[in-house]
Amino acid sequence: MKEIPKATAKRLPLYHRYLKMFHDMGKLRISSTELSEAVKVDSATIRRDLSYFGALGKRGYGYDIEYLLNFFSRTLSQDRLQTVALIGVGNLGNALLNYNFKKSNNVHIGAAFDINEDIVGTVHNGVPIYPMSDLQEQLDLMDIEVVIITVPENAVQKIIPDLEKAGVKGIFNFTPVRLDVSEGIHVQNVDLVNELQTLIYYINASK
Repeated sequence: MKEIPKATAKRLPLYHRYLKMFHDMGKLRISSTELSEAVKVDSATIRRDLSYFGALGKRGYGYDIEYLLNFFSRTLSQDRLQTVALIGVGNLGNALLNYNFKKSNNVHIGAAFDINEDIVGTVHNGVPIYPMSDLQEQLDLMDIEVVIITVPENAVQKIIPDLEKAGVKGIFNFTPVRLDVSEGIHVQNVDLVNELQTLIYYINASK
């Protein structure tokens, strides 16, 4: 499959979620206009996003919902369980362990890592917490390719060499640090403060 824009890739799970809702309601087909009204993305963008994957719909007919669901299940790996690891079990890490993607059928935190000896060796919400010294070994053993990082920003870059040696392919980075990683590792940065400040800017700009 050819490379698609990051903005398109971010919208695909949104399309999948709403298509599943329509499918559960018994709807068989949907137009880009109807999907646009549900997901709040303009219909031209939806058609362009879906066109990256070939002719998924027909003019005058729309999109077959079950066909699209099957396609997105394969594309987004919704048909198999993806086990990820959490690095850093502080306040945010604890919240993520409690949440543990309960509404997802295909993502699950299977292991957590921390330096706090008071929690290492315990099990939190069904997830074992290992010492950082076991990071590379456990990631190898569990064949984990995606990690979530919630450690202090002064410690995050030090973790990268072990992640690279363990064959990690994706990092969900909750720290404000922009990571220096090897080619082939995808990093998704989640800066909550920046997102909130951006939201406040738009609110103030619209006054």
